[in-house]
Amino acid sequence: MKNATKTAAAAPQTNQSIKKRTMAQETWRRFKKNKGAMVGASIIVLLILISIFAPMIIDWDTQIVAMNMRERLQTPSLKHPFGTDYMGRDIFLRILYGARYSLTIGVLSIAIACAGGFILGCIAGFKGGWVENIIMRLGDIVRGVPGTLLCIALCAALGQGMTNMILACGLGGIVTFMTYTRASVLSVRGNEYIEAAKAIGATDWQIITKHVMPNAMSPIIVQVSMRIGGTIITAAGMSFLGLGIPLPTPEWGAMLSDGRPYITTCPWMTIFPGLAILVTVISFNLMGDGLRDALDP
Repeated sequence: MKNATKTAAAAPQTNQSIKKRTMAQETWRRFKKNKGAMVGASIIVLLILISIFAPMIIDWDTQIVAMNMRERLQTPSLKHPFGTDYMGRDIFLRILYGARYSLTIGVLSIAIACAGGFILGCIAGFKGGWVENIIMRLGDIVRGVPGTLLCIALCAALGQGMTNMILACGLGGIVTFMTYTRASVLSVRGNEYIEAAKAIGATDWQIITKHVMPNAMSPIIVQVSMRIGGTIITAAGMSFLGLGIPLPTPEWGAMLSDGRPYITTCPWMTIFPGLAILVTVISFNLMGDGLRDALDP
């Protein structure tokens, strides 16, 4: 009897503790159970910290761009963990410093693409009719051009530079987020609370911002985390082709292009920047998988 009484008393407490969890807390609880997602998130946090503090611990003039011909093309060692390039610059320090450029391009490009695509997708999905037809047909025209080719064309038209690359990658990704947002809004548009908001006289803008957008965010958050990795690859490809950030900026794609003539004699010049891109992209994909499972179990 005593055990039964204790169990009955513990049950309401357990239910109360579950009810007290917010949506963010419940999402974090599910996210923590995914070991791969936690590894990816930890690597991303480490890269963010490196990007923030790199200018404070690495000197641009003496350690990033200054030439040291006495130590050129040295193999990896304790002094130079990733070796040196053809100008004697430490590849390890350049990769650490270059993380800020790759992450900045990836995050800001996706921010532009997500903002534009989310607004257009919400309008197309909620309004429907001729508004939806115009927006989606314009999206089909843009989608007819391969994404990488579109970025190449925009980078070639805008010119080299970090700002131009961010704009090119961001504009090229708007259609993708617009499509995902429209599909998510269509699944929300017919719910009862939308009809109730219309019945009490809420305007379309109020319904979109207060009811449609918050309930359509989950799949968009997942796409943001997974698309950042793809944008980093695209930005590296632009720099590899000479359309991105110009040298001597230590952007990872530019470092790959810089080491291409020495790939047979000094492979570390291309291996380590390539591994940096690989690890970063995999980390974002792992975190995206974890967010997808946590937000939509």
